[in-house]
Order: sequence, then C-alpha cells, then structure tokens
Amino acid sequence: MKNLYKALITEFLKLRRSVILWATIVFFIFIPLMMGLLMYVSQHPDIASKLGLIGTKSALFGENDWEGFFIILNQIIASIGIIGFGFVTSWVFGREYMERTIKDILALPASRSSIVISKFLITVLWCALLTCVLYISGIIIGCLIRIPGWSDQIFSDFTDKFFITSVFTILLITPVAFIASWGRGIVAPLAFVIIMLIMAQFAGLVGWGPYFPWAIPGVNTVAPGTEGMELVFGSYIILITTSISGFFGTIAWWRFADQH
Repeated sequence: MKNLYKALITEFLKLRRSVILWATIVFFIFIPLMMGLLMYVSQHPDIASKLGLIGTKSALFGENDWEGFFIILNQIIASIGIIGFGFVTSWVFGREYMERTIKDILALPASRSSIVISKFLITVLWCALLTCVLYISGIIIGCLIRIPGWSDQIFSDFTDKFFITSVFTILLITPVAFIASWGRGIVAPLAFVIIMLIMAQFAGLVGWGPYFPWAIPGVNTVAPGTEGMELVFGSYIILITTSISGFFGTIAWWRFADQH
C-alpha cells in the first residue's frame, strides 16, 4: 500500500505540472460551447440564414429544446469521450517512453504493479473530471442561451444516462493502456482508438452494436425500443471482460516485458 501511495503521488505531481491537463479541460468546455452556439443559431432562423453552413449544421439538433440538447450531450460523451479518454490514457501510459523517463519510473521504490495501478487511478480521475466538466459546462451554457422545454424528469433521465455512458466509456481505457505500453508511445494507442471508433460505427450500422465493446456506450444513448440497438446482458459481460483483460494485460506487460 505504501508503494502504491508513492507511485500515485509521483503520477499526481506529473499531472499537476502538465499543460495537457488544462488543454483537455478547455477542449471539453469548448465542445458544449459550440453546441450551445449551434442551438442558439437554430433557435433564431434569421441568424441561421445569414450564417450559411453553420445555420445548416444547427439543424442537426432536430428539436431545439433541452431534450434535443441532452441527446447530443449523451452522444458526445459516448463518441468524443472515447477519443478524449483514449488520448488521456495514451498520454499517461505513453509519455514515459516519449520523454525517455521509463528507467526513472522503474527506479522508484515501488513495484511495477503499483506503478500501473497508480497510472490507472490517475487516468480514471482525469476522465471523471473531464466528464464533470462536460456535464456542468453543458448545463450552464444551455441555461445561458435559454433553451426551452426544461423538465425535471428529462434532466433526471439525462443525468442517469450521461453518467452511465461515461462509466462505460471509461471502462474502455484499459485496452488503450495496454497498447500504449506495448507500442511504447502514444501513436499506436491513438491509432487503435480511431480504428475502434470507426469499427463501432460499422457495428452499429449492421446491428452488432450491443456486442462490440466500443459501440456499447453509443448504444446506451439510443432511445429505448430502437430495434437492434438495445443492450442485453451479454453486452455488460463483454464490456467488463474487455476492461478486465486490458487491466491485467497492462500489468502483465509492465511486469514481464523488457522495459530497457
């Protein structure tokens, strides 16, 4: 436990001094800000007609109310979340190889398993922070532009689905951590994330979404009753199995692979 604490403090200090942390926070504020702009434009047809392409893009919301806004927020945490959380994981596990400090990390008075677990804890906390940033900034921006159609029931349903989807998305960081460790950098895991996101879109189109791990968060955001897009018991088993495999695979790599 003492070794884990030392490794966790080391990871925390590195994160606190990193510009990347603040860059990701700004990015997760920027997303709902742009959504708010599109929603505002869609509520004012006179402005939309003057903005051309932006006005056209604003029609993506369907309904210009809180329900439509919340649907898009849920879809964002399922898609952009995979990319954003994948980047965070790639950075936490791959930066040691990029900066050539892997030998310094291994020299710490902590086991390799403790180092990996501390990295996972920092990554989960970072992703949870970004989730809250997106959630809070989205609601604030929606209130500022005065989106109509607020309902406590709609808000409650959105909150439940948003954070459940976030948990599903965070569970998928472990395979990315393994790829970052195996690939010794951030290029391989980022490529892996992009490929998985593309395959998730394909899986959803052909009706395999509930059975493909990276499509499951997106399926969770779909309206209930949508044919071929409903999670089943096997979906949760697949998601958890994928996460556990990535977790123990990463620990095994750090323990047994030649890191020099």
